[in-house]
Amino acid sequence: MTSTRRHPSALRTLFESESAGGLMLMGVAALALLVANSPLAGAYFTVLHAPVGGLDVLHWINDGLMAVFFLLVGLEIKREVIDGELSTWSRRILPGVAAAGGMLVPALVFLAFQGGDPKTMQGWAIPAATDIAFALGILSLLGSRVPVSLKVFLTALAIIDDLGAVLIIAFFYTSDIALWALAGAAVALAALIAMNRMKVSALAPYLVVGAVLWWLTQQSGVHATLAGVALALTIPLRRTPGARDDAHSPLHILEHAIQPWVAFLVVPIFGFANAGISFAGLSFSALLAPVPLGVAAGLFLGKQIGVFGSVWLLVRLGFAERPGRSTWRQIYGVSVLCGIGFTMSLFIGLLAFKNPELQEATKLGVLAGSVLAAGFGWAILRKAPPRPKS
Repeated sequence: MTSTRRHPSALRTLFESESAGGLMLMGVAALALLVANSPLAGAYFTVLHAPVGGLDVLHWINDGLMAVFFLLVGLEIKREVIDGELSTWSRRILPGVAAAGGMLVPALVFLAFQGGDPKTMQGWAIPAATDIAFALGILSLLGSRVPVSLKVFLTALAIIDDLGAVLIIAFFYTSDIALWALAGAAVALAALIAMNRMKVSALAPYLVVGAVLWWLTQQSGVHATLAGVALALTIPLRRTPGARDDAHSPLHILEHAIQPWVAFLVVPIFGFANAGISFAGLSFSALLAPVPLGVAAGLFLGKQIGVFGSVWLLVRLGFAERPGRSTWRQIYGVSVLCGIGFTMSLFIGLLAFKNPELQEATKLGVLAGSVLAAGFGWAILRKAPPRPKS
C-alpha cells in the first residue's frame, strides 16, 4: 500500500542545521566587520566592486546568488500553505496577524524618525523583515528552555513575513520596466505553469526555464530575485510516478537539495559581502541620524510591539490560543527576537537607497537593531521560567 504520511518541510525537519546556519551567519557578519576595519579593507571593497560579466561581484551576489535564497523561500511558502503549518486558516491566523503587525508597526516607527524627508522615507520597509536563520540560531542556544511550539510559531511567522517582503519588493522597489523583457518573462512563467499542468515531474526542465526567467526578469527592471519565488510556486508538490509518498515530490527533492547550500553558502556569502561597514571616522552621533536610528528602533521596538501586541490581542479576544506550553514571557522573548532583520533588511535597504551613504547608514541601523534584539531576546528567554507540564 502506498504511504500517504506527511513529510516535514526543510525548516521543520532541519531545525538543527538551520540554527547552525544562523550561528554561522553571526560569525560571518562579525568577520565582515573585522575585515572592513582592518588593513584588508581595501582589498575587501575592491573585490566586491570588481566587474565580472557586465555586473560587479556584489551585484552577482545580491541579484544572482540571492535568487537561490528566494527560491527556497518560495518553496517553503508553497509547502507550508498547502501541506504544513499554514495549511488551514486556524493555523494561519496567529502567525499571520502577528507577521502583519510585525511589518506594519516597524514601518510606522521608521517613518516617525524621518521627519517627512522623501529621500529617506522610501526605506520604510527595511525594518519590516525577520531573519529566520539568525532567530533560530539564538533559540538553538537556549535548547529546551523554549518549547517547540514557539519555534514552529516563529518559523510560520517568518515565512509569512518573507511573503510580505517579496510582495513589497515586487510592488514598491521595482525600477523602470523594459516591456520586451517583461513580456519574455511572462512567456517563461507561462511555460513553467504549463509544465506543472501537464504533470511534468522532472526538475531539469523547470530549472532551465527558470534560469531563462531569471535573466529576462533581470533585464526587465523587476528585481531578479523574484524569479526565484515565481519558479518555486510552479514546482509540483505531488509525488512523482512510482514514488512511495509525497516526500519524493519534485518540490521536496529540490527544497532539501538546496537548503544546506542556502544556509551554509548563499546567505553567509551575502552576509559577508553586505555586513562590512568601515567605522573609520564614524562617531556615535552617526547612529542617531534619522535612517540608522529609524531602522534600529523599527527592528528593536517596532517588531516586539507589533508581534507581541498582535498575539496578545488575538488571544484576549478569543480568536486564537497561545502556542502550546508557552508563557507570555516566552512569547514576548520570541517577539523581541523577531527584531533580528539581518538578511532581508539589508537586502531591502540596498533596493530602497541607491545613495552609498544611505546604504551604509542602513547597514549601521540593521546591525544595531539586530544586535539589540538578539541580546535582549536571548536574555528574556534565558530567564523565563518554563510553563509547568500540568
